[in-house]
Amino acid sequence: MNFGAVRSIYLAEMARTKRTLMQSVVSPVISTVLYFVVFGAAIGSRISEVDGVSYGAFLVPGLIMLSLMTQSLSNAAFGIYFPRFTGTIFEVLSAPVSYLEITVAYVGAAASKSIIVGLIILLTANFFVDLEIRHPVWMVTFFVLTAVTFALLGFIIGIWADNFEKLQFVPLLIVTPLAFLGGSFYSIKMLPEFWQTVTLVNPVVYLISGFRWSFYGQADVSLGLSLAATSLFLIGSLAIVHWIFKTGYRLKA
Repeated sequence: MNFGAVRSIYLAEMARTKRTLMQSVVSPVISTVLYFVVFGAAIGSRISEVDGVSYGAFLVPGLIMLSLMTQSLSNAAFGIYFPRFTGTIFEVLSAPVSYLEITVAYVGAAASKSIIVGLIILLTANFFVDLEIRHPVWMVTFFVLTAVTFALLGFIIGIWADNFEKLQFVPLLIVTPLAFLGGSFYSIKMLPEFWQTVTLVNPVVYLISGFRWSFYGQADVSLGLSLAATSLFLIGSLAIVHWIFKTGYRLKA
């Protein structure tokens, strides 16, 4: 692998974060903190505990995952779409850099940005509630897997989109609603039995459940199922990226 090329693309993408610090880091952190304050105050006054965990603390893993998914996806989508929009993508494609190296650089940068945001939110949450991370290794595992998986999904969207409206379509109208309905703010066990079954179709449920288990040992679905669903999502995204570069879909035109 050409680590020099990967490093160059990676650093160029990370440098863009410094130029858009308010949009890339400050804005999502403030938005998540507001979610935490509003939901924690409004609903927390009526729901004291969920599965033996205070509602304020229960919210934290879901909010971190919500931010992690949306930021990974949007950063990766814009990161690859903008070079396509300006035409500079052809310079990258014509350089002695493999498709794997291009993917690693762009996806790695997007995942790194979202992980930084997620860590800031995690540290900020400590000022509001007492957090407990019972399984730190699993927490890091789900943290990184989710960031990389949604960065790959964003990479796919950035190549598929041919205008800025399509670039925002999937994050706003698909991923965010799925995250809200995937147990970010509640346990799916609180739903009627029929809706519990329907909710299990939502893949985001497994991501949030596994991540929350790493904090409190409480989950809506088993750890093995959460890990399997996350890994399957990752493998599927990798397969689509491989197909895109193999066929040159929306890259060679």
